[in-house]
Amino acid sequence: MRDSFDREIHYLRVSLTDRCNFRCVYCMPEKGVVFHPHAHHLSDEELLRVIRIMSTLGFDRVRLTGGEPTVRPNLVPIVEAIAAMPNIKEIAMTTNALRLEKIAEPLARAGLNRVNISIDTLDAERFTKITRFGKLEAVWRGILAAERAGLTPIKLNSVIVRGYNEQDIIDLARLTLEHAWDMRFIEMMPLGSIADFQVESIVTADEMKARVQDAFGELLPLEWNGHDPARPYRLQGGQGTLGFISSVSAPFCEGCDRVRLTSDGRLRLCLLRDDEVELLQPIRDGASDAELRELIARGVYNKPWGHGLGDNIIAESRIMSQIGG
Repeated sequence: MRDSFDREIHYLRVSLTDRCNFRCVYCMPEKGVVFHPHAHHLSDEELLRVIRIMSTLGFDRVRLTGGEPTVRPNLVPIVEAIAAMPNIKEIAMTTNALRLEKIAEPLARAGLNRVNISIDTLDAERFTKITRFGKLEAVWRGILAAERAGLTPIKLNSVIVRGYNEQDIIDLARLTLEHAWDMRFIEMMPLGSIADFQVESIVTADEMKARVQDAFGELLPLEWNGHDPARPYRLQGGQGTLGFISSVSAPFCEGCDRVRLTSDGRLRLCLLRDDEVELLQPIRDGASDAELRELIARGVYNKPWGHGLGDNIIAESRIMSQIGG
């Protein structure tokens, strides 16, 4: 499928739930989060129906997100059902890895190809401060379990938050000298009720990159396909790669190839805009596959060019955990 700007849109990010077993400072408020009732979420059958319809429209890559996708019941059968769809070429998942030690192998057998794992510091105390509930040692065991299960290449995501973990960039980058992992540093993106905190705490990709170069010397630039949000580099002698995701300071909207399906059944056309297409109600009103295809196709065509952060336009309808990043 192509949108009105002639971008090929073929990558679907699916939020399986708005619930999470962490409360990361850059993603969710500590208290007062209102979760959608389960009845307002897509059921397994409805979810798989939408993905199947979108696969017939040219969507061939699926990423499972949340909230935290591993808290969704029936995760392994969901992955297995998606993997059985003939047009799907890749299934990935973004996770905090807290439960991954136990389920990495079953997910790999079901058809999951790889994982992105959130890890914002290697300091156990700071890790708990950032995640509020998280235990670093459990996440580390999840990373190693994913590697053993063949969910590779392992990609590690670190959101850098001023005043919390900018000092950890060096230790995280050093992991790529010891492991064939892809370490990705992400600018915090302002959304919803905690947007003010997010704006005030942004560390730009240029600042992150400068910190790494001060410690390790000039980075080796690698080929970038224009679609992956992370611009890739390698440390001298590195086994893995480094990536810098500059959604705020240097947007990459020209190469955007994705839309998002929220757990409450809306097609979100841009992460940082509130443009959405309602699918859950039409499904429950008895819409046919052909009618849903038309709704989805029209929405994708009308996908906006990009976010409005440069004009101080901040999406307010959802926090990050309700979209999946």
